[in-house]
Amino acid sequence: MSTVSGKFSRLQKAFAREGIQVSYRDHIYQIHNEQAAATILLPDSLPLEHKAVSQLLDFASVADPNGHGKVCKACATPDFHPGAIAPVGSVVATSPDFVIPAAIGTDINCGIRLMTTGLNEAQAQLHKRAIVDRLTQAILKNGRDVPVRTAGFKALFDEGPSAFIDELPDLGLWRGVDRDRLQTELAACVGLQGFAGRSRYAPEALLQAREVVRPPSAADLGSGNHFLEFCVVDEIYDRHAAYAAGLKKGDITVMIHTGSRDVGFYVGRRWMDLAKQQWPQGLKHPQHGLYGLSGALAQDYLQAMGVAARYAWFNRMALAELVRQQLAGIAPPDASKLIVDVPHNVVMREGEFNVHRKGSTPAHDGQWALIPGSMGDYSFLVQGLGHEDWLQSCSHGAGRQVRRQDTRRMKQPLVESVWQCITLREERLIEEAPSAYKPVGPVLQAQEEAGLIRASVRLRPWLTFKA
Repeated sequence: MSTVSGKFSRLQKAFAREGIQVSYRDHIYQIHNEQAAATILLPDSLPLEHKAVSQLLDFASVADPNGHGKVCKACATPDFHPGAIAPVGSVVATSPDFVIPAAIGTDINCGIRLMTTGLNEAQAQLHKRAIVDRLTQAILKNGRDVPVRTAGFKALFDEGPSAFIDELPDLGLWRGVDRDRLQTELAACVGLQGFAGRSRYAPEALLQAREVVRPPSAADLGSGNHFLEFCVVDEIYDRHAAYAAGLKKGDITVMIHTGSRDVGFYVGRRWMDLAKQQWPQGLKHPQHGLYGLSGALAQDYLQAMGVAARYAWFNRMALAELVRQQLAGIAPPDASKLIVDVPHNVVMREGEFNVHRKGSTPAHDGQWALIPGSMGDYSFLVQGLGHEDWLQSCSHGAGRQVRRQDTRRMKQPLVESVWQCITLREERLIEEAPSAYKPVGPVLQAQEEAGLIRASVRLRPWLTFKA
């Protein structure tokens, strides 16, 4: 226990009144009640939020009423804060025949893609106005044409991303696209090959009789904390890792943070409702209102989740191609390279567990991961160290410290800053202001000291686009 013992004692007493026991040592909270236990990595400079603790223990207590599946381990990373249902920054491992759809929610495979552009900061500054104008038109003003064959979506969901690339039409965004590069870049997408899928679980609108469809959620950022951000390689901590990623100081990169949009909502909502419907008649429903699926239904859910996860890959891939298209004539045509694409809200089969990550990301030994700060703070390209106590995971960002609903009462950003956000919606400047987020430094440091990750490259935001 540290010099915060008085504050921590008051925290213990507050939780104890609700039957929650809390201990703390070396940035690690151990929490438990009569139903469940969990572990939270959180430096003492960041608050332990009551609602997030309650949400995590609720999820850790979910079990099949007939004894066919349960949560085996629950933990949380330092971006830990309350979510709509599940706490953000949580990692829950269940037995292999059991899943909890609400632990993932509807933003399935929300994730981040990082790629190089072939530009350095000096070159990008010369073309800043053109970059802003082109991306504003293409992304924020819907100036994009993303046609997809219905046969392509069927191939995506039934066979996988490689088959989808083979079905791309030579129209719109895909005219002249480098299909070989897209195939090669699949290897840089963490977990993608492990997602199952079946087209019968997809929205019918994507598979209708027309030969070509143009979904409104294709190459779509969405709202909230999603973004497209040009970053500068600001500092290199591991020159060998940076060389392997093809990065050097001063390079301009692009981070793309978005997910499965309406497809994820369609899948997530249906399967959360189904899980509730499966609760045995006559048996009292759990007070927390959380439900799992076991046996064959669990496997069916993983296939349905895989449909949304594959669509999220397509969405980020299409956005990346849109950036490449808009940088044509500014950046060298063949200099862009995908470094990594990492998932957040997914279930992945790892060893004997189904690992549910909500607002956390895989961090297996030697694997790339991304920890973005706010649009006014640094982001980090890191390598996972595969720490088993934390289910080989790390945080997916810094985490909010002011709820979005609370920021909406403000009339201006919480602090003045040099950050630059391009948006058509002024409320984004308030809701997503840097001070609405935790400082990324302590979040990163706690995970390095605990052995979850090793930082390789620091990225500084240059231009942030938010819808």
